[in-house]
Amino acid sequence: METRVREAIEAAHDKKAIDLEVLHVAELTSLADYFMICSGSTERQTGAIADSIEERLREKLDTRPRMVEGVSPGRWILMDYGDFIVHIFTEETRRFYALDRLWGDARDVAKLIAAGEKPKQKPAKEEPLPEEPRKPARASATGKPPKKKPAKAADSRGVKKQTRNARKK
Repeated sequence: METRVREAIEAAHDKKAIDLEVLHVAELTSLADYFMICSGSTERQTGAIADSIEERLREKLDTRPRMVEGVSPGRWILMDYGDFIVHIFTEETRRFYALDRLWGDARDVAKLIAAGEKPKQKPAKEEPLPEEPRKPARASATGKPPKKKPAKAADSRGVKKQTRNARKK
């Protein structure tokens, strides 16, 4: 997979992509392992970057995107390759949506992948879940504990039926 991302990086650089980042988001979302985010100064340039990435991955690795969105008008082009997603923005649109900040907990691994290295997984943090305080049962005005609702019985198919007492209410 890093080979495909590396080829996408090179294709974007060939078309003078601006501020290219590859965010390792595998630990943050199930959408993809990597988000490649870059910019073009015009809508024509973002289209050229997208065409370059698609053509290079098709020719070198026989890989096609599952989906491409936003080619027209070209302010934000999204290319979904399954385990990595390419976002190509105009500079103004990139500042507006600020995906870089939204996924700020992800590491930028573009230089590692371009150098042929595989990003290392962060060790999973084991944090204990906070215990929720238990609420005491409310007592009625008479001081008696609240009445329990009747349970629903299940038939042989597992479908729950209301008991006779519950239907009367």
